[in-house]
Amino acid sequence: MLHTPETHDDLAEALSRAARHLRTICLQGNGSKSMMAGPVACADENITTTALHRVLEYEPRDLTISVEAGLPWHEFTALLRQNRQMVPLDPPFAGRATVGGVVASNSSGPRRRLYGTARDMVIGMRFVTLAGKLVQSGGMVVKNVAGLDMAKLLIGSFGTLAAIAVVNFKLQPMPEVERTVLVSFADSKTAFAARARLLASVLQPAAIDLFNPPAAVHGNAAWILAVRAAGNQTAVDRYQRELASFGDTVALDGAPHEEFWRQTEDFTPCFLAAHPDGAVVRVSSTLTDLEKCMAPLAVPAMARTGSGVCYIYFDETGSAARYLADAAGSGWKAVIEFAPEARKSELELWPAPGADFETMGRLKALFDPSNLLNRGRLYHRL
Repeated sequence: MLHTPETHDDLAEALSRAARHLRTICLQGNGSKSMMAGPVACADENITTTALHRVLEYEPRDLTISVEAGLPWHEFTALLRQNRQMVPLDPPFAGRATVGGVVASNSSGPRRRLYGTARDMVIGMRFVTLAGKLVQSGGMVVKNVAGLDMAKLLIGSFGTLAAIAVVNFKLQPMPEVERTVLVSFADSKTAFAARARLLASVLQPAAIDLFNPPAAVHGNAAWILAVRAAGNQTAVDRYQRELASFGDTVALDGAPHEEFWRQTEDFTPCFLAAHPDGAVVRVSSTLTDLEKCMAPLAVPAMARTGSGVCYIYFDETGSAARYLADAAGSGWKAVIEFAPEARKSELELWPAPGADFETMGRLKALFDPSNLLNRGRLYHRL
């Protein structure tokens, strides 16, 4: 049965009624993350937040906004652009995603290096428990931290704990000028040496993404370091001058700059659309180990080289599973981030969840003791 609540009370009633009758629940926004994390298990009740799409409070001068979880992400960002403001998460599937889905999946993109993830941008939240309680955590003041940790529990929980109804964000002003500088290298050694040199400099790019040759950025069979420079005109010009000493460079301004980062955000959706049995492995490592992870790969890979996250693209799910098994012995944290829904039940999506998994299990038991809500969505573990 499908429910599309139009108010927070409707959402609370739908959840509590299902819980009272021990009916399993599939909770989602627009379903854009169905290939992400664990399987979307068949459930007795299906609840979507897409009808909860209002802007509740927006104070451009205070750099804060409060919106409902079902608001489409592209509408949300378009509204902010009218005042040259932003929430720079850059999630994949942005064209179909909702605000709640982006937060619940803890999605982020190239600019996480400078601005962080959703945990750094969310200042408050209103969510609904299976008991039908509407819980307010945090508020609309950036310095208000009362109850903030409760909201952070739901970020990245994939709807396994409660239903996000409202999210409050602190906003960032858009920079005066932006430019992309692409630097090409013949091998991984020189590319990572340039990355290290850049991180040690006074420059603070918004993004430092590295693509290996199989990723074929701009059709180029080279290692490409993509640097997103932001600031005033003088600062951006300095980036270009200093990066010119790193290697061969191409500068992108205006529409080409915007298009490059749109394509970067869409790299995963486009790959998956082109490879029906494809899968994406996400590896988190130290900045030092990132080269060891990326250098030997013969398949497309893209790394957030300022934060130690690498995305590896396999056109066949079995290859991703074999890679993950080998990576488990390296000490890296790795998961199959995206895979076809039909294959997830046979895969070990998250082979080494870590020491904090026991705490996560206790939280699940506290919020959802009968295991009714989004079963298995947290990488088939919770």
